[in-house]
Amino acid sequence: MADDTFDPNINPRHMAEPLRRAIGERYLTYALSTIMHRALPDARDGLKPVHRRILYAMRRLRLSSTGGFLKSAKISGDTMGDFHPHGDAAIYDAMARLAQDFTIRYPLVDGQGNFGNIDGDNPAASRYTEARMTIMSEALLDGLDENAVDFRPNYDGRLMEPVVLPASYPNLLANGSSGIAVGMATNIPPHNIGELIDACLHLIKSPGAGDETLLQHVPGPDFPTGGVIVEPRDSIAEAYATGRGSIRLRAKWEVEDQGRGTWQIVVTEIPYQVQKSKLVERIAELIQTKKVPILADVRDESADDIRMILEPKSKNVDPDVLMNMLFRNSDLEIRFSLNMNVLIDGVTPKVCSLKEVLRAFLDFRRDVLIRRAKHRMAKIDNRLEVLEGLIVAFLNLDRVIDIIRYDEDPKAGLMYEDWSRPHQAGIRRATSERDYVSPLAGIDVKSLDLRDDPEAEARGVLADDGGPAQIPRRFAGRSEGLSDVQAEAILNMRLRSLRRLEELELVNERDSLMAERAALEDLLENESLQWKRIAEELRDVRKRFGKEQGGGARRTAFAEAAEAEEVPIEAMIEREPITVVCSQMGWIRAMTGHIDLTRELKFKDGDAPRFIFHAETTDKLLVFGSNGRFYTLQASQLPGGRGMGEPLRLMVDLPNEAEIVDLFIHRPGGKLLVASTAGDGFIVPEEEVLAQTRAGKQVLNMRDDVRARVCTPVDGDHVAVVGENRKVLVFALDELPEMGRGKGVRLQKYKDGGLSDARIFSLSEGLTWLDPAGRTRTQTDLEEWIAKRASAGRMAPRGFPRDNRFT
Repeated sequence: MADDTFDPNINPRHMAEPLRRAIGERYLTYALSTIMHRALPDARDGLKPVHRRILYAMRRLRLSSTGGFLKSAKISGDTMGDFHPHGDAAIYDAMARLAQDFTIRYPLVDGQGNFGNIDGDNPAASRYTEARMTIMSEALLDGLDENAVDFRPNYDGRLMEPVVLPASYPNLLANGSSGIAVGMATNIPPHNIGELIDACLHLIKSPGAGDETLLQHVPGPDFPTGGVIVEPRDSIAEAYATGRGSIRLRAKWEVEDQGRGTWQIVVTEIPYQVQKSKLVERIAELIQTKKVPILADVRDESADDIRMILEPKSKNVDPDVLMNMLFRNSDLEIRFSLNMNVLIDGVTPKVCSLKEVLRAFLDFRRDVLIRRAKHRMAKIDNRLEVLEGLIVAFLNLDRVIDIIRYDEDPKAGLMYEDWSRPHQAGIRRATSERDYVSPLAGIDVKSLDLRDDPEAEARGVLADDGGPAQIPRRFAGRSEGLSDVQAEAILNMRLRSLRRLEELELVNERDSLMAERAALEDLLENESLQWKRIAEELRDVRKRFGKEQGGGARRTAFAEAAEAEEVPIEAMIEREPITVVCSQMGWIRAMTGHIDLTRELKFKDGDAPRFIFHAETTDKLLVFGSNGRFYTLQASQLPGGRGMGEPLRLMVDLPNEAEIVDLFIHRPGGKLLVASTAGDGFIVPEEEVLAQTRAGKQVLNMRDDVRARVCTPVDGDHVAVVGENRKVLVFALDELPEMGRGKGVRLQKYKDGGLSDARIFSLSEGLTWLDPAGRTRTQTDLEEWIAKRASAGRMAPRGFPRDNRFT
């Protein structure tokens, strides 16, 4: 059977096709629908379909900015039923967003009731709230009745809806937009409408202007919540030129004097789209975890305005240092991602520059202007036609009255001459004093045959069928007959309009309309006049909504953020003496002041002291675990000494199977000797072991059952090592390598057992240790034990401790 032969036995619904192609085609259809009808805004009016349909439905409900409010449930219901069948909850959420003055720069919906707040609370149910349009949304709809845009059938074909709104201002940039589609997204910040119109006027005057020139009029976004933009100008310029970039936005704050040298910070504006309640929770968490140790408290004293209080721990703290720490660790500073991906012509997605978006708006306004002008001309032409007929009626008033009064078909009588005989035309006045009569009364004019009348053909009143022909009726002051529209207007004219003054008004109206029509013709033929008219309209919008009006002034300021220098934590903490106490079970605490180290302290049952030493709140503590990792603690963040402290394992991620080898104060510039039970070790600078996270930093690498055993400061020129076999080896310090991480080199050779202890000392001062009686013993003659590194060593001197430890 040929390929093009139709087989009636094959069901088209059961045709097979590759799964990849089937899924690809269907998903592509879905993706395009999502991009065009849900996620990306139109560059012309700056709206997505759901927002456009909400405003159009509110207009049909006559919810003007000066009228009454209507339940939101009714608005969302009508929108869903007539134009947007996607669920009333989604429609109401979109409408509520248009009413939030902290979300949208120029609200398009005037809400009455709970429409949410900056803390992130949801709006009340739609049955509890009411809404109407604002003057900003009315400006978007201005001209909709003047054929300014195309209309299309709604989803079920019952009604017509606008494809796009006329939009008398650049709403896309004024209010911004955000959305996520399939494979693309958009995120456009709001801007100041006065600045945008200034840029549009400049672009009309200089069509070849560059993005850098436009930035002189639009320096950056203008967020509804204010804040301070600290992004460099070059970075902003690049973002607007490419359509992609990011902008750093900070909270606005000030220092409030509390008297007696004390002060507090008051945050009056927070970054855009940051929920205030979550911001306060985050700052409170920073205080609790002591990530910002110089901050004592945070309070939210906001009412209608933002007022967030930040209290420092000390009046000696630098406010700039405190705020820079909060900027780095909280949403008091955010980075707003700019991605101007829009439907540039209502159909094609494109990432546009600032100039391209403004150009698309201006070209659209020119189309709207031309369409409105043509629509107005059609209205004028229709009105002029009516006026011409009314003026003719006034000039021939008696004749018109005769026709209307005595003709069986007044409309046809006004439009055409009605001939029955050549010498009897139309209606004449009776010769007697009786009322007006018609000479054709009782005669069927259509049945007359005028072919035998020699004058009928000559006078042009003979029809093809031999009956009377209809020719336009001539009136004084008019060379041609009346049209259907003019005759209808004359018949509908009220008697009170027959006064002389009305005739003068008609003539004046005709003359003014003729002048207006001539101006419209000039406008449609001259492009420069069109741009001049658009500029005038934009200036009018700027006057209505610009900085002179309430809420039109710029809210977001600009500042240069000098990169904060990394300030050591100790420089931000009050320096106070403490005593660090850590028990054998790993419970750590900080006692206030330098107490007597021999003082008896309380511990949990079965626990005992292990580490106790004097320190200061500005110190960093190093913890060396038997797993070879170093952990860093801030002394200022240790729990107080009133209780038993807290487990050190809760402060750092020290595994349960790992033991604490050593705990000591970090010495900037110092070095450490680290070694394992296998007798391997090396020298490491203390800066290399500082950890930035709870997980610590791996320094000593080990395998199998090998454990970290020794961590001792480098303070001398020789190394003394003792093994579990009680053999001691002394060798020069320079035989050990300095490393940041690794296994190290062999310190001492063992047949059985492993490393027990090691220390570094000065050979000239001799090797010291504590004997079993607790007395300090010093061995100055060490020739017997000095050898090369990795030697086996000799038996320990007499009196050496039985635990094979130097201390």
